[in-house]
Parts: sequence; structure tokens; C-alpha cells
Amino acid sequence: MARYTGPSYRKSRRLGFSILETGKELTKKPSIPGEHGGARQKKLSNYGVQLQEKQKVRFMYGLTEKQFKKTFVEAGKMTGVHGENLLKLLESRLDNLVYRIGFASTRKGARQLVNHGHVLVNGKKVDIPSYKCKPGDVISIKEDDKELKIIKESLEKMLSRVEFVTYDEKKMEATYVRVPERSELNTEINESLIIEFYNR
Repeated sequence: MARYTGPSYRKSRRLGFSILETGKELTKKPSIPGEHGGARQKKLSNYGVQLQEKQKVRFMYGLTEKQFKKTFVEAGKMTGVHGENLLKLLESRLDNLVYRIGFASTRKGARQLVNHGHVLVNGKKVDIPSYKCKPGDVISIKEDDKELKIIKESLEKMLSRVEFVTYDEKKMEATYVRVPERSELNTEINESLIIEFYNR
């Protein structure tokens, strides 16, 4: 299945979940898209609930089904809780960290920055959005690209950052200091349903 490239607001309303993690998508129109909204919405089966939970996370991080399943399998080989490991692997992706730092206002925008070669990891260009960062990695913008309007505007809008990332404003670089705790990640996600979906 290809990566979803349609409107984020529409997908958020369909799932009843803010895939941008801002909540703005559901403020104006909380009902599902379509002429009749949620009037004819059917009660989901157990499978439907599990599928919806998986889709929430997949669309939030902007992965294809193949990428998501691969990450799920990788998480299962790690020590610890499978569902938590999955979320921690997703948070360790370079495109996600570029978004968390504030270089881009959305994960989709962060993926573009990485794809176009604007991002450095430990001083070296990395243009693979799925690149798995390790604690201690320093993420920055190429010197020639630090004045890009889209990056400056995004940084100006940044109100607060997650605690597992530190940012140096003068150098315009951030350090991925540690793997996040589950309590620091989206509380609306029930990762156990995703485990059930793949293990059914």
C-alpha cells in the first residue's frame, strides 16, 4: 500500500484522531467526512478497532504499510514491551526527529527536508527519512540552508520541545539525548491493539 498523500484533516476526521498531534483538525469539524457525517457510522468490530488503531499510528508517522510492518517486526526482536518498542523506533526516525526539533512544522515537511538533502547527522548529509538515529546523534541543517524561509518560520512557531531532544539556537543544531519514555509519547495511542492486529 502506498503512503497516504491526501489531506491530513480529512484523514484525522475519518479516524477521530489528530494525526498532526495538534488537535486542530478536529476542532472545527469533529464529525467524519461525507454528506451525512457520523449519522450512519456503524459500530466497529474488534478487527475494525485494531485496524483503525494501526492506521492512526501509520498515518501519524507517514509510513507505508510495508515500512510499518517492517518496523513492527524489528520491534518484536528487541527486549522490552513490543508495543512500546514500536513507538520508540518510530520516534527515532530522522524525519520524526527533524519534526520534533522544529525544523519543519509537519512530519511530511520534515520528510521533504531530509529527502532534499538539507539535513545533517553528526555533520554528514543523510537523505533517508527512515534513518534510525541513536542517542547522542547531532542533527543540524546544512550551513547553506540555515536561512531557508520554511525552516526559519517553523522554528519561530515552535513553542516547546520534547525532553529527549535538546536544541542549541546559536548553532541551529539538536541532540537526540535519549530514547523517549512511553509516558512522553501520545497517550491517545493504544499500541496493544496494534499488537493484536498483527498477531490475530
